Amino acid sequence: MNKTLRAGRLATFAFFAVVGFDMGMWIVHIPAIEQRVGIGHAVLGWLLLLLGAGAFAGMQLIGPLTDRFGARTVVPVSAVLCSAALVLPGLATDVWTLGAALAVFGFSSGCLDVSINTHAVQVERGYQRPVMSAFHALFSIGGVAASLVGAFTLTRGWSPATTLGAMALLSVGVTALAAPALLRQDPARDLAVAAPQAVKARRRTPARIWILAALAFTLMLCEGVANDWSALHLKDVLDAPASTAALAYGAYATAMTTGRLLADRVAARLGTVAVLRYGSALAALGMTLAALAPNVPVALAGWTVFGAGLSGCIPQLFSAAGHTDPAAAGANVSRVSGLGYLGMLAGPAVIGPLTEVVPLNLTFFLPVAFCVLAGVTARVLKPAPVTTSQGGTKEADRQAAARR
Repeated sequence: MNKTLRAGRLATFAFFAVVGFDMGMWIVHIPAIEQRVGIGHAVLGWLLLLLGAGAFAGMQLIGPLTDRFGARTVVPVSAVLCSAALVLPGLATDVWTLGAALAVFGFSSGCLDVSINTHAVQVERGYQRPVMSAFHALFSIGGVAASLVGAFTLTRGWSPATTLGAMALLSVGVTALAAPALLRQDPARDLAVAAPQAVKARRRTPARIWILAALAFTLMLCEGVANDWSALHLKDVLDAPASTAALAYGAYATAMTTGRLLADRVAARLGTVAVLRYGSALAALGMTLAALAPNVPVALAGWTVFGAGLSGCIPQLFSAAGHTDPAAAGANVSRVSGLGYLGMLAGPAVIGPLTEVVPLNLTFFLPVAFCVLAGVTARVLKPAPVTTSQGGTKEADRQAAARR
């Protein structure tokens, strides 16, 4: 493996850590910023929709731009914008400035999310084997690092503006160090651009991409349920104290991160279809176990199994979207990640109203159904044929061999 490709992989790790760290720093400071601005939970909930809307808009805009100018150009610009926007919520003084700050931060983080996933696809194509899941693990690790840093600075009385400003400078520094190692234009993209059939096909988004996007919506909705309801499940359903209830999310997040560090090896050995099929089945089993748990230890085991099963699924969807058409990798990834992000936001919104009809633990059978659906439709990950200007499918065959 050449040094350029290895350096590009390390740079991709760094940028995934940056976007996870920046997002984690915002999350850690939500209570302090909420108090500083003087708003309640209800108003904050509406403002968070602006963050989501901004992220979705950024994802849709940056995908085609990444295809046009290349990830090597777009990723560093997006990272600097995301780091700079991180400071804005800490400077907000009222509901209007906080809303604007969250919209800008969401937009820039959405840009970085899609552009770095597109670069990750390019790295994976160079390695000719699955490497996507480990990148997503670094996003989670970046969030863990943010929680530790935030806990340290908050206990010492640092203001959100001071902490977020300092961490923004740190993220910009990492960007400056990692940017030169990003890969140059993908040769597979040039091959696809030269093919008249590929140009014609890119006039509209393939149906396969929309299927992948729909699966991303459902599975990231499941992630959103775990993020927002796992601790409440233990507290409200099993009467666990708050300190114990927090372990539910910790068990899920730890299993998710560990699973993503291992999923690439599983995908290389068994294939990406198997990762989605059996991972979704395992997630469905874990969520069912948590929903029906008679006590806290069984519930924690359920959330752990759920995180482990779900861990490798989303990275496979992103990877498949990027490999479908190298010349439109950014646009395709933006479709899948955009709908996936909307699914994560929809998770809490869907479960909340359902609790008015059935107990909280029984609402978890909705994500169970979504996991089963993903497992049944896992064959969509099988590589699609890519026709070259010479009419061959050599590139598709190489991709299939690398991802089986």
